[in-house]
Amino acid sequence: MTRKIIQTDQAPAPVGPYNQAIVASGDMMFVAGQVPLDAKTGELVGGDDVVAQTEQVIANLAAILAAGGATLANVVKTSVFLKDMNDFAAMNAVYAKHFGDTDAPARACVEVARLPKDVRVEIECIAVL
Repeated sequence: MTRKIIQTDQAPAPVGPYNQAIVASGDMMFVAGQVPLDAKTGELVGGDDVVAQTEQVIANLAAILAAGGATLANVVKTSVFLKDMNDFAAMNAVYAKHFGDTDAPARACVEVARLPKDVRVEIECIAVL
């Protein structure tokens, strides 16, 4: 198996011992969970607004995918982590805007006790190149 590390300054830098993404065997890209941080400032985007936070998270995913030669259309699986499942409808509306309804990737969505920086949403994905 071959591994290629994907990194871009267009998305937040990792804050621990992980990479933004890994391409495995040349055609599978695994993107680490993204939170709504601005890549340039490192600051949280969207305050406590799950819509604004979801927009930033998806922008971060798109930037990392682009650095690996992919787009959101290449995504085959996502995992969404919500601070509060009551945010599902708002997050889902933003998600649908970017991923569509009929061609959307497979997805899991769970409520979690806490996310980094106390954000409302984190999303990770797998893409096929």
